Amino acid sequence: MINLKLLLLFINIFSPATSIKAEKISEAFAFAKKNKLDTTICIMVDMSLPSGKNRLFVYDFQQKKTLIAGMCAHGVGGSSTVQKPVFSNKVGSNCTSLGKYKVKNRAYSNWGINIHYKMYGLEQSNSNAFKRIVVLHSYTPVPNYEIYPHILFGQSAGCPVIADDQMKQIDRLLRKIEVFCFGFTTNYILIQPPLARVQS
Repeated sequence: MINLKLLLLFINIFSPATSIKAEKISEAFAFAKKNKLDTTICIMVDMSLPSGKNRLFVYDFQQKKTLIAGMCAHGVGGSSTVQKPVFSNKVGSNCTSLGKYKVKNRAYSNWGINIHYKMYGLEQSNSNAFKRIVVLHSYTPVPNYEIYPHILFGQSAGCPVIADDQMKQIDRLLRKIEVFCFGFTTNYILIQPPLARVQS
């Protein structure tokens, strides 16, 4: 059985040009290697970029290029604004949480393409992620193209929320291989789909 691992990164320090900085790619690769994660693909979300711009990037380490790019909503809680997300680990905060996650178990979602991946925080900054029902999912009203200077806000209660088209592409990727993912916004996020195939 193929046992590949996928690195998902939530990064808060990207360049305004919506491209991934070389040092962040190197950091992700080094982290994956050090922690015995597969070093094939990395999903990065840069929460420092405006919500109307692409800030989710699926990066292929082997081909050295971005495979998928799309917008990603941040949580509306804690006095978050469209320009400045507020990050919190508190249950009921409706905020995005920074930090490493283990994400596993492909499951039904009420939103978007009706698929989500559960997220388990591995740090103090996101240790309540599972209790908070923080999951990776899509939401149909999220466009699959940049809308800046317009913004994306009000779609998330703390989950990374993306467009249906991007979720379909990422889901195909996650179903194709068994993965561990890492994500960070200055820290990291880890994603793992189920070992068993999910029947469509």
